Amino acid sequence: MTLLKIYWRTKAAFKKLCFKLMFGKRFSVGRNTTFRPNFGIYLEKGARIKIGSNCFFNRGCSINSIESVEIGDYTIFGENVKIYDQDHKFRDTGKLIREQGFTVGSVKIGSNCWICTNTVILKGVTIGNNCVIGAGCIIYKDIPDNSLVKSNGGITIEPLK
Repeated sequence: MTLLKIYWRTKAAFKKLCFKLMFGKRFSVGRNTTFRPNFGIYLEKGARIKIGSNCFFNRGCSINSIESVEIGDYTIFGENVKIYDQDHKFRDTGKLIREQGFTVGSVKIGSNCWICTNTVILKGVTIGNNCVIGAGCIIYKDIPDNSLVKSNGGITIEPLK
């Protein structure tokens, strides 16, 4: 297991270096943050992504930013978590959807959070510190500090005990 951890950390360090070379100051990541395979980011011109220290991204996670995504320290992500700070505009039926542009809103995720597998985080959302977002949730509104979010067709927010 130790060899596997060394392997993943080495690959993550190389990936961080590549992202820094591609995106410069628009991408920042803290110490000891690591990524598993198929982690990806997309940064539009002028956008930025800031990831804190000691974070972990499991397989298949992605961050897509045309404005701003910020993640605090010690936050962990399950497999296939997707983060978007934009949505397509679509109301003009005289235009193709892909030609209508985007609505945008910064995404902020606090420190010491666990974002479980297959969660989707949408534009304009702030997730507080010490939150657990259950598997399969679609987060479309702010989540206060110290909350547990579960999916039951909608979302339920309750204090951590």
